[in-house]
Amino acid sequence: MQLVVLMKQTFDTEEKIEIVNGTADEQNVKFIINPYDEYALEEALRLREAHGGTVTVVSCGSDRAIEALRTALAMGADEAVLLSAESLQGDDGFAVASALAKVVEQLKPDLLLAGLFAVDRGAGSVALQIAERLGLPQAAAALKVEVKDADGGNANAAGNSLSPSGASWSGGGVKQVAVVERDTEWGVETVEVPLPALITAQQGLNEPRYPSLPGIMKAKKKPLKQISASELGLAADDLAPRTKRVALLAPPVRAAGRKLGGTPQEQAAQLADLLQREAKLF
Repeated sequence: MQLVVLMKQTFDTEEKIEIVNGTADEQNVKFIINPYDEYALEEALRLREAHGGTVTVVSCGSDRAIEALRTALAMGADEAVLLSAESLQGDDGFAVASALAKVVEQLKPDLLLAGLFAVDRGAGSVALQIAERLGLPQAAAALKVEVKDADGGNANAAGNSLSPSGASWSGGGVKQVAVVERDTEWGVETVEVPLPALITAQQGLNEPRYPSLPGIMKAKKKPLKQISASELGLAADDLAPRTKRVALLAPPVRAAGRKLGGTPQEQAAQLADLLQREAKLF
């Protein structure tokens, strides 16, 4: 299987983020692989171990993202691609998705994986936009993934006819499917999608491995390709941002908590009074 993982480098979730001159201060801050993308990478490595093939990690960002890609290579990915964000205006999701879709199309993956969302901006539309551009069916918020050969009738578990993937490199027909248990607002749902497809990873899909020392040493020699958006043959309109950041503000400072004293009965009475008078909940 040819597996491609979309990966973003984000602030460490343990870091205290400060806003300086209208932007997040990146000085003396640790950066990590977006945690949800780590789940996607770990699943790709497990699928490769089960079915063979290669795992390619793809990221869009500055040269700093090379560190995250090398970490992914140390975890076990075979090769990496860094799309330079220099010619992209800001971090507009439309432009990033346009450029990354071109990269993914050239790699022709059997399965594209990504995190459900990025923890820095709380956005999760780029992978879905790529799937839309490439005609890939998708299953979001995966908690379990199994890849198997399609049956001769190309029907899913419910007996419904399964249409082939719309990817240009699919070759027509349904040869393999991914059976995905996905997290939804109404509980766990099981779906089947024909490959090539996109699957986004939810927390709980797996437990990402740590890079081993041999893995770190091998990562230094694994291929890491750097390309720019200008090399992808996209029109200027494809890279024009569709969104504009008006302002970036820090969340308001939280007031100190209040500790209630007295017996449990007295504390309960005080709490009920505060909820009624101050919070006006009832």
